[in-house]
Order: sequence, then C-alpha cells, then structure tokens
Amino acid sequence: MTVSQPGNEMPGPLAGLRVLELTGEHAQFCGKLMADLGADVIKIEPPGGQETRNVGPFLDDEPGPERSLYFWHYNTSKRGITLDITTQEGQEVFRKLAATAGLVLESFPAGYLPGLGLGYESLAKDNPSLIMCSVTPFGQDGPWRDYQTSDLLHLAAGGQMASSGYDFEDVPDAPPIAPGGGNAWHIASHYAYIGIMGALYHRDFTGEGQYIDVSAHEACSLTTEGAIAIYLSTGEVVRRHTGRHASVDMSPGIQHTTKDGGHINTTRSGSNLTPARVKVLGEWMDGYGLAQDLLDDKYQDPAVVEESGQHFADVLKNFFANMPLVEAYEGGQELNFPWGAVRTMEEIIGDPHLEDREFFVPVEHPELGREFTYPGAAAIYNASPWRISRRAPLIGEHNQEILGDEFGLSKDELEALKKSGAI
Repeated sequence: MTVSQPGNEMPGPLAGLRVLELTGEHAQFCGKLMADLGADVIKIEPPGGQETRNVGPFLDDEPGPERSLYFWHYNTSKRGITLDITTQEGQEVFRKLAATAGLVLESFPAGYLPGLGLGYESLAKDNPSLIMCSVTPFGQDGPWRDYQTSDLLHLAAGGQMASSGYDFEDVPDAPPIAPGGGNAWHIASHYAYIGIMGALYHRDFTGEGQYIDVSAHEACSLTTEGAIAIYLSTGEVVRRHTGRHASVDMSPGIQHTTKDGGHINTTRSGSNLTPARVKVLGEWMDGYGLAQDLLDDKYQDPAVVEESGQHFADVLKNFFANMPLVEAYEGGQELNFPWGAVRTMEEIIGDPHLEDREFFVPVEHPELGREFTYPGAAAIYNASPWRISRRAPLIGEHNQEILGDEFGLSKDELEALKKSGAI
C-alpha cells in the first residue's frame, strides 16, 4: 500500500512496499533507510512503547518516551502501531498484517519469532512472496547464536577496534579504540538493506520471497578494510595509527594540530605528491617562510619524492603548527590538495556547502507546535526522491488508521484488543 507523500510530486523509489518493522537498536536504521525512500514502514511496538524511546538525549533535557531525539532520528517517515505479539490476539493481528506485507524486518533474539509460531515458514504460507529479514548479533545458528552482545562487543569482536587507535608516540600503550554512536548497528543495518534490495530485485522477476539471516558480527568482520585480507594473504597484522588507516608499516602521520588548536587531515604524505606537486606546495609554504627544503632541486627526482614521505609529514606538521586551521585548510584546497578540517558539530550545522545542497531539512512536530532541523540524505535522487515524509510516530499513533481504517477492525474489536492488552 502506498502512503501519500504530501508536498512531493514524485514517489520515492520504494513507494508501494509495505514493511512491518519489529526492531530495536539493532536494525531500526535499516527501517529508516527504507521509510525515507518511500516505503510504507509500519513500526510495531509493544503496548507502552519500545525500549529505545528511553534512550537520550531528550528534548529540552526532559526524559520521556515521546521526547527521545535518538528515537526521533531513527524512526522518521514511519507509521506506528502497538501490538503485543506474545498474546494470541496479538499474533492473529500480526498474521493479518504479514499477509499484506512485502517485507518483515525484525531484530528479536534468534529463534524468538519461530517460537511464537511467527517465523518465516509459517508467515510465508499465507504470503509466498513475503521477504523476511532477521538482524541478530550472531545469526540464527552457530555456537555464538545466543551470546549476549553490545555495540562495543561487536566492534571488538568484529575487528574494528583492533584497527582503531593511536600511534605509540602520540599515546604510549594506547588501547584499541571504539568509536561511539552505535556503529555496529549501522553496519548491520546497511548490510541488511543491501540484502533486502537484492531480494526485492529477485522477487520482481520471479515472484518468490525469501528469508535473509543477517549477522551483525559477520557484517562488522566484513567492514575492516584491508585488515583481514592482509592477514589472510601475508600473515601480517595491521597497526593502529592516529587519524589514518591502519597498516602493517609505520606510515607517516596525516593528522596535525594547527596554531589555533584545530586539527587537519591530509592524505598519506607522499602518496599524492609528484615533483611538480612538491614544487607547488613548497612555493605556497615559502610565502609563510615555512617551506624548509621543499624547493630543493632534489625533489624533482620522483625516486627522492617516493622515499621522503616521513620528511614531508614532518614539514607539514611544523607548517600547520604555525597556521590557523581555516587558512591552512582552504589554502590547501585552492591548490587541489585533498585536505580536510576536523569540524565541530556547530561548524557542520553552518557549513555553506551543506546548506547549498539543502542537506539539513526541517521536520514538523505538530503535537509540539514546533519544527526541528534533521540531517538529510546522503545523496540527491533526481527522479525518485529521498525525503523525510513525517516525524517519528507517537506511541500507537496509527492504531486506528492502520488496524481500523485499513484492516477493517471495528471500534469494538479495537477496544477489546486494548482491554486485553494486545494493543
């Protein structure tokens, strides 16, 4: 069933796809990706709301299930109902919903839905073209299937932390570092999304549904860049480096502190330099009296340039230490050096490039009488637009609309479900 997209003449690329989403932190981002591309994603929460509504930060620092900015972000463009699928009444309603859906996305523990009689094989009897995607920590089988987990655990066990940290000279004996923000769940959600797109494409040609078993652990292990491939092919272990790719060798530093306390990232010194580029860089830096020996004729020999990566990094480190961040960053960009400033959130919000591309979008919250700024799409679709069509659903906001108006349950039936605790 297609949801209307007010204010947008063209439907999103997933318009017409109905998705039943029963996910928490593990896969709610996957649901958001599809909802913002036009799918009719129905978020099914237990009566009283999902546990992720209790995750901060909260609007105006006032906790509440309808005030979680975390929940708001991951559940844009979705509609929402409440349903207790542990009850017989709730299971009957869910079966009716699944019979009309194109996709069921869930992140319960392995085996949970089959234990309720709501597994893929059972649901597919009434809907053979159904696609079901289960996102779990370690997959539906295997010796780790029932292990307890967290974002931190997955980034450690998956290999990300082994490749993230600091040079010894920056932080002696530094431990592996885990980036925050639920990276493991984003990785798992992306792989789930890719798998779903493949299954949809297959169904378009064959009419067949299928079951997708996504392991967050496997997804993380596939997202370690060259670390695993290098080890399997050479037996060597990559080393952690400050602000740059992990590598077997002690690569020259690329992240430097500027005079005003900022930080700038450059490319791996030497990898983008030719004799002509060294001359351009040296002439610019010489205008500040900081070129050191970069204008020496020896750097017109490609072999010398190739072996001077660490020296170039040392010269740049001294140069940036005497330069304000913006002047260094913009000056390098004008000369076509791919350098980037490390930004604060306040600087990102006001970035003129992002504003020009209308990356940040306003989203109305009618119940609050306010409008809030949200991060937008990572790409611009010229003929099948991405858009946030609505703010995250309130608890049970669309019970009447979906269960009553669309599925024909009477007011008495809805009242009975409410009294029994099923919705």
